[in-house]
Amino acid sequence: MKITILDDYQGALRGLECIRLLEGHEVTGWDDHVADSDELVARLASTEALVLIRERSRMPAPLLERLPNLKLISNLGSHGHVDVEACTRLGIAVASAAPAPGTFNNTAELTWGLILAAMRQIPQQVAALRNGAWAPMTGRNLNGNTLGIYGYGRLGSVVAGYGRAFGMHVVILARPDSATRAAADGYEIAESREAFFSQCDVVSLHLRLLDETRGTVRESDLTQMKPDALLVNTSRAELIAPGALVAALEAGRPGMAALDVYDEEPFEDANHPLLNMPNVVCTPHIGYVTREAFEPSFADVFRQIVAYADGAPTNLVNPEVLGRSMPGR
Repeated sequence: MKITILDDYQGALRGLECIRLLEGHEVTGWDDHVADSDELVARLASTEALVLIRERSRMPAPLLERLPNLKLISNLGSHGHVDVEACTRLGIAVASAAPAPGTFNNTAELTWGLILAAMRQIPQQVAALRNGAWAPMTGRNLNGNTLGIYGYGRLGSVVAGYGRAFGMHVVILARPDSATRAAADGYEIAESREAFFSQCDVVSLHLRLLDETRGTVRESDLTQMKPDALLVNTSRAELIAPGALVAALEAGRPGMAALDVYDEEPFEDANHPLLNMPNVVCTPHIGYVTREAFEPSFADVFRQIVAYADGAPTNLVNPEVLGRSMPGR
């Protein structure tokens, strides 16, 4: 099969041991992101199996309709960026592999790295030193300060544990069932939403993105935070109401932000306020991106392609597509 890998920014997938699973197939990889439909169609004109890396590229119906040779999309993680209904109509199978167990720990590690970087102003201190300035600013410590965890699932519970290990006072804001588990683990439960945002020195978001959580963090929540507090988001940008974070930072509450997720990705607008505020630390959605996570995760993605080529597809999101004969496919 002719296989295309999109958005392999680091060339990481083509350097994995599991790429050998695709031996005998023709594999093309792209290490940049293209949003223009015409250019994507040109790149994918002969593609039979398409590998998507999480949500880096969207596959809407108008684009899919222009790819007559496409037979399979093999994806890692959720598939909300793929028009599955259109795929089914067009006879394109969609297979989705779950990330390898424990990959949420990678995001927890990055979350803690961002907390340390922002609170101790590590990027700013490094930049100042390179420009000849010696220790021009003073950061904040973690020990003895209050860490707020909004959402106590697998990821939130791990980050809460890191906070405890660093001597922080940990406060949880979560749904009743999650709050019960957090209390059983020995954490304080926030008295109210208002108290949570106003008392915490660091607030880290760890909610799943659902219809009811979209935009759940409002500007009015953020402006209750302390002027030297930190807001951290390594979950989903859409948890914060559009424009709320920039407005709150410009108003001075919270005083800092550390982000790994954005409303539009790749985040390439060099003039965006978030990339030009000295009190904001940004990373390019790398929470789960490690060699240790990629190897087992994409082995499953590649196995989905091999299984399809062998006539025994696995992990199909749209199994009803099987046995259908579509013109040009």
